[in-house]
This record gives sequence, C-alpha cells and structure tokens, in this order.
Amino acid sequence: MGAQNTALVVGAGQSGFQAVASLRDRGFAGRVVLIGDEPGVPYQRPPLSKAYLAGTAGLEQLHLRGEDFFAEKDIELLAGRVAKIDRANSRVRLEDGTELAYDHLVLATGARNRTLPVPGAELPGVLTLRTRDDADRLREALPEARDVVVAGGGFIGLEFASHAGRPVTIVEAQDRLLNRVATPEISAYFAALHREAGHTVVLGQGVTAFHGDSRVREAELSDGRRLPADLVVVAVGVVPETTLAEGAGLPVDNGVVVDEHLRTADPRIFAIGDCANFPCVQAGAATRLESVQNAVDQARCVAAAITGTEEPYASLPWFWTDQAGAKLQIAGILSGADRTVVAGDQAAGKFSVLSFRDDVLIAVESVNKPADHIAARRLFTAEPKPAYADLEASEFDLKAHLKSRAA
Repeated sequence: MGAQNTALVVGAGQSGFQAVASLRDRGFAGRVVLIGDEPGVPYQRPPLSKAYLAGTAGLEQLHLRGEDFFAEKDIELLAGRVAKIDRANSRVRLEDGTELAYDHLVLATGARNRTLPVPGAELPGVLTLRTRDDADRLREALPEARDVVVAGGGFIGLEFASHAGRPVTIVEAQDRLLNRVATPEISAYFAALHREAGHTVVLGQGVTAFHGDSRVREAELSDGRRLPADLVVVAVGVVPETTLAEGAGLPVDNGVVVDEHLRTADPRIFAIGDCANFPCVQAGAATRLESVQNAVDQARCVAAAITGTEEPYASLPWFWTDQAGAKLQIAGILSGADRTVVAGDQAAGKFSVLSFRDDVLIAVESVNKPADHIAARRLFTAEPKPAYADLEASEFDLKAHLKSRAA
C-alpha cells in the first residue's frame, strides 16, 4: 500500500501487536499506529496466570517485542483510550481529545473480565486476573493470604490455583471443571489432579455473596455455606469488549460481527481476536474464540487483506493450558460432539480424548502427549477428515493413522 495510507489498530494485546507487525512484514508502507489502554510495549497475557504469577518469569519476558522493534519498524505506540469512531469521516477520537484519521481500522479490543454481581464483590481482597497490574496485585497479596478461594473452574482459575504456591479452594457453579472448553473425561481427570495437589474442589455451587469488614473474610455459596476467604480470585469468564463498535453502529452479537474475511459491516473496519464473532469453518457456525492462536492468525489474515491478498479465514483452532503438573493441548472445536474415545494410558497421565460428530473426528484433547497434538493438527488440515472407522482400524493411534495416510 502507498505511504499515504494509514492503518490504525485499537487494542495492544496479542492480536493488535500481530496486526501491526504483520502489516510491516507484508510491506505496508503507510502510517501504522497501535493504540493501547496500557503504557509501554505490548505484552503476553498467558504467562500472567502461570510463570509470571509464580515469579519464575519477569516483566521483560512478558514483552512481545522491545521498544527498538517498534522504532525499527516505524510503528507508533500510542497509550490512550479511544472514545469514539467517526465512520463518516474515517476518524477516531481518543478520550484526551486527540483525533486520528484512518484508511484501515482494526478493532482488537479483546475482552474484559465478567464480574460477579453479588453483595460484597467490591470488598478489598476480591480480585481478578486479566492484566499485568492484576497479576502484580495478586503476587503482592498471596504471601499474606491464609484462605484463598477461586470462583470459577475454567482455564484462568485453574492456572492460578496451580501456580499460587499453596492449596486453594476452587468453586465452580457447573457440575464439572472446564465445562465450556473440555470433554467430561478431561474435566474429571483435571479435577482429580487438583485434588491430589491439595486443592479443594467444590462443584455445582455458585458464589452468592462475599462477607467481610475492611477486606473480604468469607465467600458464601449457593447452599448457604460460608468458606473462609481473605483472598478471592474471580475467574468466571470474560465478555467481548464491543463498546466502540456499538457506538459506531456496527452489528454486535457476542462480539463484533464480521464476515469470512474478518470485515465488519463497514468495509474499512476489521475486528479480530477475542472481540470478534466470525463464521468458523470448523464449528460450522458463528463463533468467538479466546486463544493466542486465533488472535495471531486472524491478525495475519487481516494484514494480508489490507495489503491486497484477501482470503477467507479458515485457520484450525487450537489451545493449551498448563496446570496441576500437566499440559493439556486441544486441536479443533468440540461443539456438537456425539462420541468420544480415550486413547493412551490415562493412569500414567499420557492420553488423548478423540471427539467425533457424525463419525468424523472434530477435536483432540491431549494430556502430556504433544506428538498426538501435532498429529491431530496435521490431520485436521488435510482432506478427507479422519473417520471413526479409519481411526478404529489404527486402534485410535493418531501417529499411526497419519503415517498410513502418507504411505
């Protein structure tokens, strides 16, 4: 693109950073501005609930790139919050009154933590984990805490429990951990791991109130029980940050609605990452994903479109989490699965769960089996998709099945 073009990217998380980096990698010669709420260079979020929380990774290890990278690539970093998108005049206005014109606008606004709308939620000691500042507050509070409660049994809550350095109580309103993102087999396995690690796991109970004085002292559950709690981590999911898109009159439905090219209803505006609701090829439906892979691949897709190579977004979704001494890697989308098979040695903690829909493989969850995860990703990007009968003939050995296909 010509030097007269300006690309603005709103949101300096993983997807926003990747968008500006990919624009330069693809030869975009115009002005590139990355606008973020937080000062400093963009940083990774996954370590916040793992190595950074545990103190085994420092601030510099969070940085996606140092300041010299942005100077060398002529990428402007602007700390501030965008207040309004003026679509008619192709401009954005920041809260401090600064206005910037754009030829291409990328919304990478991410998501914000879901709150617990219960009495006492504002008490000191009731914290969340999303940003570096959140992680710093938790790192400061943990050494003095005696009774730690985690409200939420998803990835973030369980990763925090795994790296808190002490036993905690995990409270999950659903009847199993990882209810939204994993099969029952994986849920049961990780619940057992957390209990073996000394954590208390309470299922089927929501938190209905917090009690305390100058700080939180107790968490009350649905059945009336009160758990001692002088530190609470609320990890009950996120909601997409769509305020700007809504204010600009763009369609929003569980995220900013985009087409297969990640364009909004306005052809000059794209949305990517956690805030985008896109037509997912693997799910066969409109989907919003929260993962590094999705953030990175969507950013690359949009950078390609802006620089003249437009293709539908069809990247395979994959995810990972480290907790309770185990690594879980997921390839594919579980939605609609009607059959599962456990392959490997579950007792030894090295196994995979294969999920099928209409006898076609749609997702693979691998525990401490990275070779299975790699094989699954290769199988999902080939045609035809693996069928139940074919995998059964290979005794559900993904590597063997992959090798037989290549023969």
